[in-house]
Amino acid sequence: MADNTFESIKRIDNNGAEYWSSRDLAKALEYPDYRKFQNVIDKAQIACENSGEVIHNHFVHMDEMVQIGSGAERPIDTIYLSRYACYLIVQNSDPTKVVVAKGQTYFAIQTRRQEKTDNLIEDHSRVYLREEMKKHNTALTKTAAIAGVENYAIFQNYGYKGLYGGLTMQDIHEKKGLKKSQKILDHMNSEELAANLFRATQTDAKIKRENIQGQTNASLAHYEVGQKVRNTIASLGGTMPEHLPTPDAIGKAHTRIKKSKKVKNIESGE
Repeated sequence: MADNTFESIKRIDNNGAEYWSSRDLAKALEYPDYRKFQNVIDKAQIACENSGEVIHNHFVHMDEMVQIGSGAERPIDTIYLSRYACYLIVQNSDPTKVVVAKGQTYFAIQTRRQEKTDNLIEDHSRVYLREEMKKHNTALTKTAAIAGVENYAIFQNYGYKGLYGGLTMQDIHEKKGLKKSQKILDHMNSEELAANLFRATQTDAKIKRENIQGQTNASLAHYEVGQKVRNTIASLGGTMPEHLPTPDAIGKAHTRIKKSKKVKNIESGE
């Protein structure tokens, strides 16, 4: 069986996302009885749930129409599988089959490649949002000064307390386990940076729009905006910012992006 078997049965949806049909995968893995293959799928779904993933993000049940003779068709239950789902399936398949070993190698390599791609996308997002935070924090500093804010640290802390459920900048710093020289914004993922960017831009706009004056009023406005951003996250079922993972330093994200560009240039012969 050709090594590209699993690549050849890969499908692409209308959004450009790849997936595999459980029916196609069962044949590729030499399971003539789909009911026995269903047992493998069940094990893979348990492994998926135990890993903390949402099952229906990787295993999507669909009715596919198949011909049964004389042009007639009937629906059969098929599961559309993500690459990760396929990886879990081959890990739970009959290890004595040569094709299963090939499938384990193929999906392990492809899953690792996708992880690298996803990580690089996250690095780009973090770098972009961190630069945006610098620009908008500068703008917010100027707006706060015009509004009469004399102690910017206190003003800034009010915004963090609103967004982080009462946690101060120092509390967040300690929660992330950072050293004194490290900045919390340099150790936020893209989701957390985006929440803080929204807090900063909306506070800036609110102070200008409502012509807010004075240290106390401006600080309370910052707190209010932070709290509303937090409430929005909660209403959407999102993770509170203080519970998001703490990534490595933004400088390392810069380094990974530079390395990926060098590799790309070498591969393209530039």
